[in-house]
Amino acid sequence: MSSPPSCLLVERGDGVLTLTLHRPDVLNSFNREMAQALHGALQAAADDAAVRAIVLTGAGRGFCAGQDLAEALPSDGGPMPDIGEIVKASYNPIIRAIRTIEKPVLCAVNGIAAGAGANLAFACDLTIAADDASFVESFAKLGLIPDTSGTFFVPRLVGMQRATGMFFLAEKMPAPKAKEWGLIWDVVPRADLMPTVMTLARQLATQATRGFGLTKRALNASFGNTLDAQLEVEAQAMHEAGRTADYAEGVRAFLEKRTPVYRGA
Repeated sequence: MSSPPSCLLVERGDGVLTLTLHRPDVLNSFNREMAQALHGALQAAADDAAVRAIVLTGAGRGFCAGQDLAEALPSDGGPMPDIGEIVKASYNPIIRAIRTIEKPVLCAVNGIAAGAGANLAFACDLTIAADDASFVESFAKLGLIPDTSGTFFVPRLVGMQRATGMFFLAEKMPAPKAKEWGLIWDVVPRADLMPTVMTLARQLATQATRGFGLTKRALNASFGNTLDAQLEVEAQAMHEAGRTADYAEGVRAFLEKRTPVYRGA
């Protein structure tokens, strides 16, 4: 297997895969190379039984400032690049990977999360931010619309009025307010961010991760289902969960009054 490019740092340990966006000189803004590297790493993790949980974070003082505008501007007087094609090629595959990978994906927001960076954080399963981090839906400042699943997840997380205000006004939102509004799971002191997230990721990696994956599948389905359709999704997912080795181990451990040892299978 070839080594990942330097724009994405990859670390493994205790069942956790940590992916660090690594373009700190530009606040980890996305270029094509970093987007492709992140997507590739997520795809590989989906099929890697040794990976039981994933942590996404950024290097330096920012999490992700969104799109690197150097790739979204005309070069040498040429035509304006098609930003819609950039979205399709770079961001949509990442969001689909995060939402369909049947393992917990945690996000550690270590600084500013702007534009696509904010929406990337909001799309993860559990997002924890440093207390001095912030989020901004900066698209309106450029006459653009929110991408990277922002128009899908943000209204569902905070409601239509708040989402519209975030998108139209493009105001910076401190991490504590993001938690208050339900956009993220928790806020911790900056010095505690990575220890907190890694402790949580390692904890999740020891649990019945197959069940987490099926829960995530059901949550995804709920966005477009009627109640009756969702009840069927739950029944099918429960059927699959009930046939896993982890469920059998959980029952045995309960009857034997011991701590279960889950394998994610």
